[in-house]
Amino acid sequence: MTKDPFSHHPELAELITRPEDSFFRDFSITKLANILIDRGLPTGWWHTDEHRNAIREEALAEHRSEDLWVFAYGSLMWDPAIQFTEVRRARVEGYQRRFILKDIHGARGTREAPGLMAALDAGGECEGLAFRINREAIERETDILWCREFIGPAYFPVFVSAQIGEDTVDALTFVADYDAELIEPELSRTEQLDYLANGSGFLGFSADYLRNIARQFRLLGIEDDEVEELLRELNLLEQ
Repeated sequence: MTKDPFSHHPELAELITRPEDSFFRDFSITKLANILIDRGLPTGWWHTDEHRNAIREEALAEHRSEDLWVFAYGSLMWDPAIQFTEVRRARVEGYQRRFILKDIHGARGTREAPGLMAALDAGGECEGLAFRINREAIERETDILWCREFIGPAYFPVFVSAQIGEDTVDALTFVADYDAELIEPELSRTEQLDYLANGSGFLGFSADYLRNIARQFRLLGIEDDEVEELLRELNLLEQ
């Protein structure tokens, strides 16, 4: 009998998109290019398939012999797109969630009206979710994951120590790449709120991105002052 992946968090079963229903399950450069061309947005800013696969091979070189944990701190928490055998609440020390990814490429914002998303940055700690990928599925599922998280410059992959219950596991995650144009670590609060309130694109509204994070946290009992404060200020702005 297959173990229920939501056995530890049944409250999430209806709030995490099924992989087969995810926009990202068949994501590719071709799919992205077609969307951007249809919207009259710039193309060609992404990594080549060869470069992306080389980075994936390097990152996973010593992590294919057992099940793989993936730490999620943003949209992966409700739409991971990967087939997973278990999802758990997790905490990572030495990294923090920061709203410093200025989206200009069309997902949740454009150059004319940027959107805002979270990145994992050095310092502090971060709570989120960890998804477990069966060892036999690592190749297929990480290919899908890299097409989503490493489609273009923004993050780089690292393995971090994640606390899951009483256990500590090595988990793959994606952290802010300060060399990427999208990462702006010195955004003011005014800029953050402007991008959240006005950014939108083919993945939806930046405001909904923030609200989805807050929803998952409330269900899990996770307290994140930055998320709650941004949401409070955004709600006031939109009144």
